[in-house]
Amino acid sequence: MTEIAPGVLVAPQISPADVERAAQAGVRTIIQNRPDGEEPGQASAAEIGAAAEALGLRFLHIPVFGGAFPPEAAAAMARAIEGSDGAVLAFCRSGARSATLWALGRAGRDTPDAIIAAGRRAGLDLEPLRGRLEARHAEAAQ
Repeated sequence: MTEIAPGVLVAPQISPADVERAAQAGVRTIIQNRPDGEEPGQASAAEIGAAAEALGLRFLHIPVFGGAFPPEAAAAMARAIEGSDGAVLAFCRSGARSATLWALGRAGRDTPDAIIAAGRRAGLDLEPLRGRLEARHAEAAQ
């Protein structure tokens, strides 16, 4: 798990056993950004969700496909993070989709430079999103 912002962590694919470790680390919400069946053997949303719910954690499935990041998915991600009563763990295949959704959800709230710097501190390159972040920031300022 990599902390991209205070209380927001991203990770590659997790297993049901990882849910317990996340809970022990203080995670209260788990968000799966990976569609089911993307790769043979990956745990399904139902499996991760059941493990999360068994521990009293909130679970959401906000899948994104093929590099498309619809505004609705970014908005759902932002609402899920804002609505959490504690730390949030978002995951996908590598953690990059989850970080991208977080970044797009922050656009308009934080400056593009601040979002990209947060990614850099977490070891993630969000610079390719600059154009989209700047556009959303400009829209929010109107």
